[in-house]
Amino acid sequence: LKRVKAERLRRFGDVYLGLAVWKRLGLDGLLAGLMSDSHAEIGWDTLACLLVVARFCEPSSELALAERFYATTALDDLLGVPEGKINDDRLYRALDALLPQKDAICRHLIGRYAEWFGTQVDFLLYDVTSTYFEGQAEGNDLARRGYSRDHRPDCSQVCIGLVVTPDGLPVGYEVFAGNRADVTTLDDMIELLEDRYGQARRIWVFDRGIVSEDNLAALRARGARYVVGTPKSMLRRFETQLLEDGWEPAAESGVEVRTVTHPDLGSDRFILCRSPQRREKERAILARQAERLEAKLTAIQSAIRSGRLHDPRTAERRIGRWMGKFTRAEELFRVELLPAEGTPTDLQIERRMEVEAWAALAQGAYLLRSNVEGEEPARLWQWYIQLTQAEAAFRLTKSELGLRPVYHQTRERVEAHILVCFLALVLRRSLDQWMHAKGLGTCSRRLVEVMREVRSLDIVLEVKDRGPVRLRVVGQPDKPLQQLLHRRR
Repeated sequence: LKRVKAERLRRFGDVYLGLAVWKRLGLDGLLAGLMSDSHAEIGWDTLACLLVVARFCEPSSELALAERFYATTALDDLLGVPEGKINDDRLYRALDALLPQKDAICRHLIGRYAEWFGTQVDFLLYDVTSTYFEGQAEGNDLARRGYSRDHRPDCSQVCIGLVVTPDGLPVGYEVFAGNRADVTTLDDMIELLEDRYGQARRIWVFDRGIVSEDNLAALRARGARYVVGTPKSMLRRFETQLLEDGWEPAAESGVEVRTVTHPDLGSDRFILCRSPQRREKERAILARQAERLEAKLTAIQSAIRSGRLHDPRTAERRIGRWMGKFTRAEELFRVELLPAEGTPTDLQIERRMEVEAWAALAQGAYLLRSNVEGEEPARLWQWYIQLTQAEAAFRLTKSELGLRPVYHQTRERVEAHILVCFLALVLRRSLDQWMHAKGLGTCSRRLVEVMREVRSLDIVLEVKDRGPVRLRVVGQPDKPLQQLLHRRR
C-alpha cells in the first residue's frame, strides 16, 4: 500500500457543470451541424464549446487557455481532445468559425428557453453598455471614443445593445460603434428581433437614455407596447401632483405610484413613482456634493480676496473644473466673478433656494411612460423595475466573464469575443434559472465555485511482475454537494 500513488490531479466539477448546461441547451448538436468540417482534425464545434466553457469557469485569454487552463482541467477527458492539440492559433481560428453562427445560435436559444423554462419573447428588456479596448484597435472601424460606462474615456470602445427576458435570459445582442448614442440603437435592435422571431405585439422595457419621441412613434407604428423611463426634466411638469394624495403602494419596500396625465401627450399613460430608499440615497449624494462644492468655491473666493488668485482665466477654469466634477450640486449655486472683466476682486457665491426646494421634492421620484392599457400602475412599475435584470447581466458579463477590457484589435475578432462572452452569460443565466426552479437559490457563481473543488485524479497501483495499474477516478463530493447533485434533474 505504501506504493499507491495519486497523480494527474485535475479540475473536474466546474468544467463538467459547464458542459452539462451547454448540452442541455442543445448547443453541441446545433454547432456540430453548423460548423462541420471533414478536413479539420478537431471539430470547430468542439473548440467553440471549449472557448465558452472556459469563460464560464475562469475567463482568460486564448493564449492562457491553451498554455495553462486546459492542462489543469479534465476537459481533455470530457471532450476527447489531447492536451497537445490545443494551441492559441487553433483557438483564434475557432473564433473566426464561430462568429458567422451568431444568428442561428440566438434563434436556437429561444426554442430551448421555451422547452426548458417556458420562456416566451413577448416581453423584452433592452439596455446598452460599452466595453473598452487596450490598444489602438486600428483594425476595428467600430472602435470609437464615446460615453464610457467603464470610466475610461481615454480608450476607444464599442457599444453593445443587449435584449433579455424578465428572468434575465439573454435573447440577442448587437454591437455598435463606440460613439453611437443609445437613443439611435433601438430601431436596429427591433428590426433584428423581428427578423429573427417575427413581428408581434411585444412589450418593450428600456430606460430614459433610449427614449425619444421618434423611437416611441416607431414602436406604436409596429403595434408594439412599451414601459419606459422618462427624462428627469419631464418630472417638473408634475410638481403639483407630487404634493397631492392618491398614491398606492407598489412594493413592500415602500414604493408608491399613481397615474397622472401629461398636458400634451394624452395618448400615453404616465406613472409617478416615489421610493423612500431612493430618496434617502439621492439626498445623501446631493448633500455630500453640495458640501464639497461649496468648500471648493469658498477656497477660490478666499484666494481671490487675498490677492493670491488674480488671473480671471485661471479663476474661471478652477470654477468650471469643480462645477463639472460635482454635477449634481452645480445647479444649487449661482457663481459670479466680480468685476466681470479685468482682475477679479471677489467671487459671489449664492445658494439657489428655489432649485434646492425642487430638488428636495423630486428626490426619490421618477416618471414612467407607457401605452399599455388595462394594467394597474403598480403592475407597470413592476415591469419597469425588471430592467435591473439587463443591468445585472451587464455587470456579470463585465466583471465575472471577462467582457472588459478587449485585447483583440480587428472587428471580427472583437465581435467573436463578445459572442463567446454572450454564450457564457447564457450558460450562467440558464444555470440561475435551473437553480431557482429546484429551490437552490439563484447564485450560479457560488455553485461554480463549489463544483470547482471536485477533482479528477489517477490512482496508480504498483503490481508485481507487470506494469502499474492506473485508475482514473473523480473525487467524492462533500455531503451538501452530493445532495445538490442528486437534485440535478
